[in-house]
Amino acid sequence: MDNTQLVKGVLDLAVLAVVADADGYGYDVVRRLRTAGLEDVGDASVYGTLRRLYAAGALSSYVVPSDEGPHRKYYGINAQGRSMLESQGRTWGDFARTMEKLLAGAGVAS
Repeated sequence: MDNTQLVKGVLDLAVLAVVADADGYGYDVVRRLRTAGLEDVGDASVYGTLRRLYAAGALSSYVVPSDEGPHRKYYGINAQGRSMLESQGRTWGDFARTMEKLLAGAGVAS
């Protein structure tokens, strides 16, 4: 199965979950997603998702100066983002349970 399509479908949820754990700048969010097991996530996809979630009002941002290069724009989750995370998390949980039942019925271990 092509994992890139699966990642695209849940990238908003994954980014919200990572940022809910701790604020982060673009590459930090990419690194944390990959460390969590989403090795196929693309840098550009995450950066675009952060910008889109920010524009949608789900994230706040602030700039932190850096002595080692350009300033970093950090993203943090806000109340609207937490609401989205909870809603999308429930949707994902329902979907995952449905798939587990379908696979168990087909004799496939998950």
